[in-house]
Amino acid sequence: MAGMVGFEIKDGEYTKTIYTMIKEQRQDGTIYNEAIQVLSYIYDSNTTSRAALSLLAHCYFYTQDFVNAANCYEQLTLNYPDIEDYKVYFSQALYQACLYEEAMKVTVQIDNPEMAGQMMKLQAAIKYGEEDVAGAKSLVDQCPADDPDTDINRGCILYKEGRYEEALVKFIGAQQVVGYDPHLSYNIALCHFRLRDFAPALKHIADIIEKGIRDHPELSVGMQTEGIEVRSVGNTLTLHETALVEAFNLKAAIEYLLKNPEAAKEALTDMPPRSEEELDAVTLHNQALMNMEAKPTEGFEKLQFLLQQNPFPPETFGNLLLLYCKYEYYDLAADVLAENAHLTYKFLSPHLYDFLEALITQQTSPDEAYRKFDAIASKQTEQLRKFTKQVQEARSNQDDESVKRNINEYEDTLARYIPVLMAQAKIYWDLEYYQQVEKLFRKSVEFCNESDVWKLNVAHVLFMQENKFKEATGFYEPIVRKNFDNILNISAIVLANLCVSYIMTSQNEEAEELMRKIEKEEEQLAYEDPDKKVFHLCIVNLVIGTLYCAKGNYEFGISRVIKSLEPYNKKLGTDTWFYAKRCFLSLIENLSMHMISVRDSVIQECIQFLEHCEIYGKSVKAVIEQPLEEHLIHRGKNTVTYEARYLKALILKLDME
Repeated sequence: MAGMVGFEIKDGEYTKTIYTMIKEQRQDGTIYNEAIQVLSYIYDSNTTSRAALSLLAHCYFYTQDFVNAANCYEQLTLNYPDIEDYKVYFSQALYQACLYEEAMKVTVQIDNPEMAGQMMKLQAAIKYGEEDVAGAKSLVDQCPADDPDTDINRGCILYKEGRYEEALVKFIGAQQVVGYDPHLSYNIALCHFRLRDFAPALKHIADIIEKGIRDHPELSVGMQTEGIEVRSVGNTLTLHETALVEAFNLKAAIEYLLKNPEAAKEALTDMPPRSEEELDAVTLHNQALMNMEAKPTEGFEKLQFLLQQNPFPPETFGNLLLLYCKYEYYDLAADVLAENAHLTYKFLSPHLYDFLEALITQQTSPDEAYRKFDAIASKQTEQLRKFTKQVQEARSNQDDESVKRNINEYEDTLARYIPVLMAQAKIYWDLEYYQQVEKLFRKSVEFCNESDVWKLNVAHVLFMQENKFKEATGFYEPIVRKNFDNILNISAIVLANLCVSYIMTSQNEEAEELMRKIEKEEEQLAYEDPDKKVFHLCIVNLVIGTLYCAKGNYEFGISRVIKSLEPYNKKLGTDTWFYAKRCFLSLIENLSMHMISVRDSVIQECIQFLEHCEIYGKSVKAVIEQPLEEHLIHRGKNTVTYEARYLKALILKLDME
């Protein structure tokens, strides 16, 4: 302990050295973390010098650790009550830590006329953070009208009230006075985003990113996407001042809405690198959402974690509930709703609450759920007709602004209506009442005839009826033609169903042409990326093989299935195995009941195929388990190898009888 005493005695020396290092290396965020380590080591509230404690508080604030910064400033206000600057810093740290009530108490203790304006702005920001928009507005109205901050604050209040066009005017006006500011530019981009003006939003985002790269190359923008190993830049004040994190998150949101998932993910990896524990709530939320397909377990963990934080992104609550329902964890969704009733009114719109309630009800009472969906759909159709009428009136009056506003409202309402319609249709679909599903879709043609989601589901329901392949073709074809130059972007099952529809309507040439196109695209992709597995042509052939098996022609159908999975190292996957094993199970079932007979050569071909699947299926999962399953399939049994051996044993047993 003698060494510790000596260390404390030299407190002033260390403080001066650290201060000099920080001053010389401000751009390097790691210097602040190193300073915190040293200063924390020598810190003692009773003996540490004012300079050391003040510097420690500054370092915590710079690295966005506002709780520890507030603790240090609190100690400084107790030790040096006459220095009001510490009270100001203390209140700012509390505000940044979202401790609004505590921050407000400190601001009212500051009695300095010179700081009155600054404190009023901070009090307005605190009220804004507390969702007390009226209180914030009252304080902002008392601020000087010629202060650009007043216009910015008024713009923020207008934004909070959903008056995005008026907020945009305020922000643009403030920018003309103060010049370029990354956060102000972000506010402008955010307003454009809310108004669905994505082009100007992306322009402002590009400006923020370009300036951030130019002025701060040390922030390593884009290097993570390039696969370059880079260290975390930390949550420094410099990073905050660039607004790069906000800009990349907004870019990701826009790309996600424009249905460019890869570009959305790239926007998140392009932002300055930070370790997971350093990520802000918005980035964590967006990572969870945009990687949900590939990493659902991690996604749920992140959203569940965020829900325990205060504050969290407002979308977190609704998105977690919707994803629970998507993955059919209806009990979990019901539990979260029941346990967080206080969040329901704050974060869920009446429409979303009604929709979720109907989804959960569907598990115990499909009839009651259908009535609930029908009530929601009726409200939506009324609104759609209202907006249609308003658009027509605005066009006749040549009111372009009103036309644009009502079209946006129409599209938003339609985006809410289609999931309700699909949820209604799913109730009949699960019961295999395909004609009822078709009737439901026919009723919605007035609003949905331009929607690809609607067209696709109409095509599926026509296809499933097995006597409307021509009509199904009419719905599948436009979707395929629209993406013909990027045919592998289309779902494999859509291409497969279209090929089957062609075959069933004697359009074999069209089916062959489509398959040649898929084969050509796959060959090109294999040349560009030899290690990538692509299953489109394989699934098309599997579905065609399944069709022949379903019609009783097992010899041709099984042969087609077997050939479709060659070469096994590239074509054997969880999805392709699912289709293949269904055909083999159907074959085994019919053979065991002596419903059919096949040649010995076909049996030998089946055994040889299953032996190949044993070899290449060791690392291929037979079933993709739900992300939150408590009881997982034994790892040794959840492989294609295990199931292939099992099927082979059944065939050999039948062959011996």
